[in-house]
Amino acid sequence: MADDFCDFTKDTFILKPPKKSPLLLRMVVLLFAMICGIYICSICLKQIGSRSSGPLVTVHVVERPCETTNVDPSEKTYIHFPKPKTFCRAECACNPVRFFAIFSTQRSGSGWFETLLNSHMNISSNGEIFSVKVRKSNASTILETLDKLYDLDLLTSASKNECTTAVGLKWMLNQLSYDGFLSLDCCCDTVYRRWTLGLLQHHEEIVEYFKRRGVSAIFLFRRNLLRRMVSMLANSYDQNANLLNGTHKSHVHSPKEAEILASYKPTVNTTTLIANLKQIRGMTANALEYFKSTRHMILFYEDIIKNQTMLNDVQDFLKVPRMDLHSRQVKIHKAPLSLQVENWSDVEKALKGTPYESFLHADYKI
Repeated sequence: MADDFCDFTKDTFILKPPKKSPLLLRMVVLLFAMICGIYICSICLKQIGSRSSGPLVTVHVVERPCETTNVDPSEKTYIHFPKPKTFCRAECACNPVRFFAIFSTQRSGSGWFETLLNSHMNISSNGEIFSVKVRKSNASTILETLDKLYDLDLLTSASKNECTTAVGLKWMLNQLSYDGFLSLDCCCDTVYRRWTLGLLQHHEEIVEYFKRRGVSAIFLFRRNLLRRMVSMLANSYDQNANLLNGTHKSHVHSPKEAEILASYKPTVNTTTLIANLKQIRGMTANALEYFKSTRHMILFYEDIIKNQTMLNDVQDFLKVPRMDLHSRQVKIHKAPLSLQVENWSDVEKALKGTPYESFLHADYKI
């Protein structure tokens, strides 16, 4: 009995701790995690706010400049890496580009010569860009137009792809400050005064520009100025006569068209003949004198006709790979001058015994 009492007393006074609720424990852990998360987020937001309130940091991407290797120091002035605004040169951005200008006079083969250059895949000669009046109104607009051309932002039908390596234009020495060319019947003084309103009037600014931007000049003249005069008179006549089915063409692409245009035999004004020949010779001499300090080469139409390997010299001058150049243009006046001038006997009398007598005989065969 006593043992039973003792057992009762033990069982009665030994207290067992109650079992903890798992749900309550989980809620405590979750609450602690939420508090920690809120604290961490508040710290991050403060850091982001302090950064955004500070000065913005601008990151500039520095392009690696294009380099010229294996180039003579004297040639570096003429090597350029244009960055046009109108398109991207892409993988050709570091392909060097040469700048050039063709200086010539009307009916001296410059149109034919330019088509030859443009048949080269890397040459872009953009024609008479200064035939547009607003581009030549003063020296500033001339230089602005040249900048646009040599920056590859003047788009014409002759513009090539982004891998062009030589870009230029054709510029007439006898082009006026307004559209058109002088009549051959003008007196000598008037011819000189009005002709200097074109390119030669601003020669100082243009020469300085050529030196500063590394532009090379190509002079293209005719040796026989009498032939040039006959070509000018015939072309002037066709502007009104429109011999080719009612249309005027300065250049043709078929022998038949050339034969039709050559059928007209102009009459030369022998009274002003000597003065006009003297004037054109003086104008070309002045141009050569003005631009003698620039990098340049001199070509004559007759020489290229007789020996087209001279075109290799032009390609070497422009530092482009040599290619076979071609043109679709067909020469118009092929016959001897005596068969192309209506008053040939008068012309002979006027030129015999003068410095221009050689023009009567200096001919060539096509």
